Amino acid sequence: MRTIESSDKMKQIHSDIRGPIYRRALEMEQQGIPVLKLNTGNPGAFGFTMPDSVRKALLEGVDRAVAYCDPRGMPEARDALRAYHTNQGLQGVRIEDIFIGNGVSEMAQMVCTSLLSAGDELLMPMPSYSLWSNAAYLAGGKPVFYLCDEQADWAPDVRDMARKITPRTRAILLINPNNPTGQVYGPSLVEQVAALARERGLPIISDEIYDRLIMDHVPFRSTGALVPDLPVITLNGLSKSHVVCGFRCGWAVVTGPAALTAELKDCLMKLSALRLCGNALTQLVIPAAMKDTASTRAMLSPGGRIYEQREAAVRALDQLDCIRYVKPRAAFYIFPKIADRIRIRDDRRFALDLLERKHILLVPGSGFDWPDPDHFRLVLLPEPEETYRAILEIGDFLEHYRQ
Repeated sequence: MRTIESSDKMKQIHSDIRGPIYRRALEMEQQGIPVLKLNTGNPGAFGFTMPDSVRKALLEGVDRAVAYCDPRGMPEARDALRAYHTNQGLQGVRIEDIFIGNGVSEMAQMVCTSLLSAGDELLMPMPSYSLWSNAAYLAGGKPVFYLCDEQADWAPDVRDMARKITPRTRAILLINPNNPTGQVYGPSLVEQVAALARERGLPIISDEIYDRLIMDHVPFRSTGALVPDLPVITLNGLSKSHVVCGFRCGWAVVTGPAALTAELKDCLMKLSALRLCGNALTQLVIPAAMKDTASTRAMLSPGGRIYEQREAAVRALDQLDCIRYVKPRAAFYIFPKIADRIRIRDDRRFALDLLERKHILLVPGSGFDWPDPDHFRLVLLPEPEETYRAILEIGDFLEHYRQ
């Protein structure tokens, strides 16, 4: 029997967040070496707990999750999401426009499968959360990256975006608030992107899973609320805002002119039916979670853990001249730049060497499709004191590191 060969679709798939360097970290732990994992935005692994409202809804409703539910999601869950997104400014949302899946990860794959034929292109930010480039590849398409400008607080370069559009472009992706940079795009910038989408006749995919994790009173408007005349696919979920990553609870909302979105919704229905339904247990908690905003807000205010961890990271980075950064305004990530004088040539080697020397696991910038070996992403989820110490350790390592 010959060796099993992989599909061509897998050749460009990469998952640096849990890739080879992560697997080396697991080996070290098996050898009794403690590792500080700053690779994954997984609040539950750092002592965050789900709100009592979510726990109560899960325990009291568990018997209702035994049978398959509607492939698009439980009606009461979708009705709660309809109310939430209507309150966010989306117009004319019906529960028939909402599809609940096993995390935004599954919904991203379903959206890309619905939109992309072989050779089609999805325009996405650089740096970009690798879920989206991988979803494009698996759908038979390919990602095309537009630049986000670090000098402009990582805002998308709309002129570069326009230059990258070709006859094969099927949609423009926004990740707002952004992963990996932690930045929030204001309404005026989103409207510039929408003007380009309108001019070129393209739908917008808006990944907004961090829309409830914004700090410093930074203004945010959902893309679909700003451009009701355009087809917009809004993705969101509970993983981060309600500390239930393992529940795998995400959804997609399709808005815009019905004549332009009917075929897409038909495709999403087909794909939803193929896997019978999303995890019904997680859908039980959606109505309670959408009503419980207090627990999330508490984490983001002075004294709250996410806020204080961000502040601890900034205090540590301000002491280092080997790293520069743009202060994040949302989520719990930062995407710093290593000083040119350090001369990193291979960022994956840097990340592996850091792991071996300092026992700190992070993700190199190339894991987010950044073209130069000079950035990395940190997850700011350990307690403030541990976050502070870890960043100083990274700085110490860089000051003595050469490739």
